[in-house]
Amino acid sequence: MSEPGAVPDGPVRPVAAALARYAGLAGAVLLTVAGWLGGALPDTPAVTSLGDAWRAPHGPAVLGCWLVGTVLLVGAWWSLRWGAPSGRWAYLTAGLWALPLLAAPPLGSRDVYSYACQGWSWTHGADPYQVGVVAAGCPWADSVSPIWRDTPAPYGPFFVLLAGLAVLLGGGLVGAIVLLRVVAVAGVLLAASCLPGLARAAGVPARRAVWLALACPLVGVHLVAGAHNDAVGLGLLLSGLLLLVRRPGRPRALVVAGVLLGLAVAVKAVAVVVLPFAALVAVPGRHTWRALLRDGGRLAGGVLAALVVTSLATGLGPGWVRGVARSGDSEQWTSPPTAVGLVVDYAGALVGRAPGAVPVVRAVALAVLAVLLVVLWWRAWTASRRWGDVRQAAAQPRVALAGAGLALAATVLLAPVFHPWYATWPLALLAVATVAVARTVWFVAPCAVASVLTLPDGTNLARFTKAPGAILMTALVVAVVVVAAVRARRARRR
Repeated sequence: MSEPGAVPDGPVRPVAAALARYAGLAGAVLLTVAGWLGGALPDTPAVTSLGDAWRAPHGPAVLGCWLVGTVLLVGAWWSLRWGAPSGRWAYLTAGLWALPLLAAPPLGSRDVYSYACQGWSWTHGADPYQVGVVAAGCPWADSVSPIWRDTPAPYGPFFVLLAGLAVLLGGGLVGAIVLLRVVAVAGVLLAASCLPGLARAAGVPARRAVWLALACPLVGVHLVAGAHNDAVGLGLLLSGLLLLVRRPGRPRALVVAGVLLGLAVAVKAVAVVVLPFAALVAVPGRHTWRALLRDGGRLAGGVLAALVVTSLATGLGPGWVRGVARSGDSEQWTSPPTAVGLVVDYAGALVGRAPGAVPVVRAVALAVLAVLLVVLWWRAWTASRRWGDVRQAAAQPRVALAGAGLALAATVLLAPVFHPWYATWPLALLAVATVAVARTVWFVAPCAVASVLTLPDGTNLARFTKAPGAILMTALVVAVVVVAAVRARRARRR
């Protein structure tokens, strides 16, 4: 039987499932070929224009394999967006797609070289939160994307520790990259193991949650092949939430879950927006302020312990917060606030003015984000208090997980900069917490679009579509605001 408000999602036809599986596998193979022909290899010069990409050795072959492979992979994932035939089938298919990507060089980004250089800097006595990789003297700095060579690390101390260990054990750049990919794959496997438990706790079919969160092309291309640290951060985040779901109110479990969540924050700061919602998951039964302070306090203790211990173990302080601010040095229309600011600047240029609107709009967006996060948490809190009845026990973790997913989505969309792999954070939580099948389209479609934004060597297509992209994104923002205002007005009239 279909869920309320859902598109009917009966059994998937075997022919359709097999077609999706092998079309996606063909796409993954083509992306791997594109990676070896023109991926983010250490000695490959950065592409500065689309013309350079076509004139480069094997340029047409690289772009052809990339285009066809991306279309096949995204199309296969999209075709089963209502759910795979079973959870086991979803796991096997996602694993099958990941196999060729494991053999690919870094795809879609050169960030993994930044990780290696930041690890090298730390192991050689430099503070990666104070100096860029060039100033630190990293011998592999030429492999890092030019925009990040002079930028301090924006990652937490736990990930700097992992990167440093990869450098020490790897014995060189290739070995470090291999070990960083091992860390990323371990993070993906950890996240994958948590998806069914979280989905069941929220009353969502595991076959759909696993398919949406694990088979998404962003996971294979950017987390597996690209070895982004989002993989390990997401794995730690989901494992902490799963422990809270299974053992709410247990003092020892709360502390351990807090440590896992704290380690996620110590990898990437975006995980911090989930912590208030995790406190709601930590409280069993009826939610009261006293229970929230008691169980949330234990959870917070674990988080702080993880941050303090990793900071002391690495000898690094909270300097990575400054690095997070520097990530906004890049101006791309894929960030809605940046796109709006760019359009205002373009309009000003037409009349001979230079408004400099991008920093202003970004600041306004961050203020809006702060308010929105409070509103989302308050709605989740009030809903949890209403649903304290044992008969509605599944509603409590679902509303908290959904709130956390929406908080991550808001953070990703309102942040000064957006990269495709950022979408994997809200995708995972919304996949396990969205009951109505039809409602999954609003977060699945953007992930499908984000999958085509980068070339194999890490070139971001948004750089070459700055003006038209900013205009289209601004039009979309205006449309969303107008629709939301109309719906809110209608709701008040009822």
